[in-house]
Amino acid sequence: MPQPSVERYAPGARPARAASPPRAPAAPAPPAQPPGRRIPAFWPRLFPTLVVLTLLTRAPSFARTLWNPDEGFLATQARQLADGGVLYDTVVDRKPPLVPWLYRGAFGLFGDGSLWPVRIAAIVAVVVGAGFAASIAHRRWGERTAWAAGAAYVLLTVGLDPEDTQAATFEVFMLPWTVAAIWCAERSRWAWAGLAIAGAALCKQTGGAVLLPVLVILWQHRAGPRALLRLGAAAALPVLALALAFQPGRFLYWIATGSGAYLSADGSGLRPLLRAAGGLGLLALAALPLVAGLVAVTGPRRRRLRHTADLWAWLAASLGASTVGLQFFGHYFLQVVPPLALLGAAALREIHPRTAMTSMALTALISCCFVGWGFTADRTELDHAHRVADTVRAYTDPEDRVLLWGMHPEGYWLSQRAPASRYLTAGFLTNFSGGRGPARVGERYAMDGAWPYFRWELRRRPPQLIVDDARGKPYGAWRVPSLRGALERGYERAARIDGADIYVRAR
Repeated sequence: MPQPSVERYAPGARPARAASPPRAPAAPAPPAQPPGRRIPAFWPRLFPTLVVLTLLTRAPSFARTLWNPDEGFLATQARQLADGGVLYDTVVDRKPPLVPWLYRGAFGLFGDGSLWPVRIAAIVAVVVGAGFAASIAHRRWGERTAWAAGAAYVLLTVGLDPEDTQAATFEVFMLPWTVAAIWCAERSRWAWAGLAIAGAALCKQTGGAVLLPVLVILWQHRAGPRALLRLGAAAALPVLALALAFQPGRFLYWIATGSGAYLSADGSGLRPLLRAAGGLGLLALAALPLVAGLVAVTGPRRRRLRHTADLWAWLAASLGASTVGLQFFGHYFLQVVPPLALLGAAALREIHPRTAMTSMALTALISCCFVGWGFTADRTELDHAHRVADTVRAYTDPEDRVLLWGMHPEGYWLSQRAPASRYLTAGFLTNFSGGRGPARVGERYAMDGAWPYFRWELRRRPPQLIVDDARGKPYGAWRVPSLRGALERGYERAARIDGADIYVRAR
C-alpha cells in the first residue's frame, strides 16, 4: 500500500506558510461622534426653516407703530438715556437694564423714529431660542424631534393676544437666555449656564426661575460642589457688578423692594384669576395638539418620557414665575413656551409619525389664526395715542416738557416731547395697574418717596402741558389731591381728546 509522502525539515526549520490572498485596504473608521454633535446636513436645513417660520409668524409686528405700553415705555426710556439720562435715577422702571440698553443701542445705530430695529432684534431672539431648543431636543431624542421642538417654539411664541406676543419687549428677549442656560447645563458648561441665568434675570427678574431646572441637571450629572460654585458665581457676579455700578440700594429698590404694593393683589377680587385663565387658555389653545400628545403619552398607566425631569421642573418654575405679582398679563405666560415646546416635541416622538405630523400641522394652522389676529387686532388705543400726541405737538414747542398722566407713556415718544418727570406712568404714583383694576389706588399707595420727588420735579421745571389721560379710571388727576392742586394753581384746560383732558400752563 503506498505510503503518503512526508515532507521533512531540517532541525530547527519552520514549515512555510501557505500564501494568503492579498487583503483589500481597510476602509477608515468613521470618526467618533460625540453625544449631541449634529450631522452636517442638520443645521443647513433646519436653520433657514426656523428663520422663515419666524419671519412669517412675526410679520404682524411691523404692521403698526406700537403694540403695547411696554414698547412705548422702553422707547421713551431709550430716548431719555440718549439725552443724558441715568438709569434708576432720572430714568426709572421696575425692570432690569438689559432691554432698555438694547433699545438705546438700536436707537443709537438706526435712529429713534421707528421700532423696526428692535422688531428685527425680536426676530433674532426667537430664532436663537428656537435653535437652542432644537439643539437640546436633537441631543436627547434625535433629528425628527429637533425639528418638532424648533418649530413648536416659534409657533407658540405667537400663541397669545397679539399685543402680548408681537411686541418687542422683555419676555421675548429673556427666553433665549433661559434656553441657553439649559443647553449649557446639559453639556456641563456650568459657568456659561450661570451667565445665561444672569442674562435672563437681567432682562426680567422672573427669568432667574430657570435656575431650578439647571440645578436639576447639575444633580443628575452628580457634578459636585465645584460645579455648583462655578454656576452660582457666574450667575451672581454680573448682577452684583451692575448693582455696584448703579448703587446697590437704588438698584435693589427699583428691581425688587420698591414694588411691594404693586405686587399685592389685595382687594382685586376675581379680576386677576380671570386674566390668568384668559392668558393660559389662549396658550393652551395654541399648544392644544402638543398638549394632547403629551397627555396621551404621560397619562395613567403610560410610560414616562425619557430625559425630561429637568423639563418638568422648568415648566413648573416658569408657571410659578408667571404668577409673581398676581398681575397675569398675557405676555407673562411666554415664559412657559420653551419647556412646553420641548415636552410636546418629546411626546410626539412616542406616537405614530403620521399622527405626530398631523399634530404639528394643526399647531401651525392654529398659529396662522393667531397671526391673522395680529393683522386685524383692534387699534383703538394706538389711534388714541396718536391723536393725543398730535395735540401735544400742536400746543408745545420741541424744547417743552410735558406730563402725560396715564398708563400709556408711548405719547412721549410719539409726540417727540421730553417727559417732565422720571415717572412715566401714573402707576408709580398711585399704584394703579391694568392687571389689578381699582384696588389699592391713590397717593398713599405710591412707591416710597415718589411724591416728594415728583413735587420737587414739578416745582423745579413745571411742564408746559399736562394731559389727564385717566378717562374715568380711579387715578384721574382730579382724584389725586397733589396733582389737582397743581392744576388749579397754574393750568387751564385747553382741549379734550377722546376723553383725555389737555391742560396748558397759564401765562
